[in-house]
Amino acid sequence: MTALCYRIIFPIRCTSSNNNTRDPNKQKLHKIKINGTPSARPHKIDSLSQIAAGGAAASVAFAAKNIIRQNIPTKKQNIDAHRQGFIVEQGVGYRQTVVIRSYEVGPDKTATLESIFYLLQETALNHVWLSGLLSNGFGATHGMVRNNLIWVVSKLQVQVDQYPIWGEVVEIDTWVGASGKNGMRRDWLIRSQATGHVFARATSTWVMMNEKTRRLSKMPEEVRTEISPWFIEKQAIKEEVPEKIPKLDEKARYDITNLKPKRSDLDMNHHVNNVKYVRWMLETIPDQFLESHQLSGIILEYRRECGSSDIVQSLCEPDEDGIINTGLKQANDVVPLLNGFSLASEIMEGNGLLGSLDKAPLRYTHLLLTKGDSQNEEIVRGRTIWKKKQIIKPFLT
Repeated sequence: MTALCYRIIFPIRCTSSNNNTRDPNKQKLHKIKINGTPSARPHKIDSLSQIAAGGAAASVAFAAKNIIRQNIPTKKQNIDAHRQGFIVEQGVGYRQTVVIRSYEVGPDKTATLESIFYLLQETALNHVWLSGLLSNGFGATHGMVRNNLIWVVSKLQVQVDQYPIWGEVVEIDTWVGASGKNGMRRDWLIRSQATGHVFARATSTWVMMNEKTRRLSKMPEEVRTEISPWFIEKQAIKEEVPEKIPKLDEKARYDITNLKPKRSDLDMNHHVNNVKYVRWMLETIPDQFLESHQLSGIILEYRRECGSSDIVQSLCEPDEDGIINTGLKQANDVVPLLNGFSLASEIMEGNGLLGSLDKAPLRYTHLLLTKGDSQNEEIVRGRTIWKKKQIIKPFLT
């Protein structure tokens, strides 16, 4: 393939009030070269049309030289130096080192829940990238693309014990496993690189949907053969009998109507990104409550996708039931939880059980609906779990 390259040189004359002073650095400014080498005979440009033509030619040259911009691996890679990621777990898991950036934190200098969601999404895609299975879809494998299939999430659960702070270095582990006959499970652990403390853990269930018909599909054997060697029998959150999330109605205490997706809310599969759903849900929480509480857990159950033309309603109802649930078993340790929030950090800090009870979290039930002429359709049901905000320790100096 031949790449075209055009050279445009602009002659510039520099004058000085002192004719006897000759600055050698200024002499170097007499010629400015673009995408070329110095020339003793600079070309003269007489009109704006010539400049525009030259700019268009330069754009063509740039595009010709950068046709392959993604360079998606076709074979398994063990290290991705650009993303600071590498393969772990006997060659099937993925770990990435991330620094919490300034635009990923809120006023309290801690990472926002939205940032956590974006990190989960990014590391999952980077895992597929290194696997050599990624095709040109949004995390879709080669077999999925051949069958017009895409991934859609059916359930997502995130538990946050502590939010990382601005500038903190964290490690994110992610891996996949089987979920029934036609689904896939993906889990994550987010921990401090310095101490190993687990900040957050997450689990999700994914199914396949036909990109053209927008209907759920069984997993073809071709795809199962691709992804099953990557499955691990390991869970970030111990699977328990799920607590049913009730459907809210128009009598919900908080509600926001006429929410409209923007073009920037759509992902590569042309439906609203999961992070937008979280934003719509959290907008119903009273500001006074948000000032003194932080989210420690969220469960999302997806019903249907949301498109760019949908009008959305967000409903929210505080749970009035009892606070304390039975302890749940995570991994190999039994950790007491209040509505899914771990009390371990509170007890370890010396507050004891009574101090932990004083910070007992509250729960809200959520529902996102599409507003139709004849009927409304559920997009996602959700439950959020909250606790009193923790005091953020200042940076060490």
